[in-house]
Amino acid sequence: MNRSFTVWILIAAAAIVALVGGFTLLRPSPPPAGVHPPLGSEEKAYLSKIVVTDARMSAAQNFIGDTITYLDGRITNQGSKTIRRVELRLEFVDTLDQVVLRDSAHPVTPRMPPLEPGKSRSFRVSFDHMPADWNQAPPRITPISVRF
Repeated sequence: MNRSFTVWILIAAAAIVALVGGFTLLRPSPPPAGVHPPLGSEEKAYLSKIVVTDARMSAAQNFIGDTITYLDGRITNQGSKTIRRVELRLEFVDTLDQVVLRDSAHPVTPRMPPLEPGKSRSFRVSFDHMPADWNQAPPRITPISVRF
């Protein structure tokens, strides 16, 4: 190869690297886990239309003998909009009603069919380890985020 051809290949490779690097740096990154974009007034008002019922706890042993605890429940969209994502706050308490575990659940995500107005869906959340002082009751469940 002649020298000018090699120089042009190096310039093209450097330009490609610069473009890819620029797009990577300028692309908006998703918020860190547990951090949510602020809800608009419409989303905040809609949270009251998301109802969770039939919450019950159960437990089973997995194949290596560890106990897995399950929360089963039913989420209902009592509003007029189709829901594509919901996050619930789960607060487990002790016998003194003090929070001993705070977690979240996502019973509606973009990877599943949306929850249409007036429809319900069952969901299950599993927990590998529960605090020893947990009162064995279902958690307080609060919708904290919704996306249409």
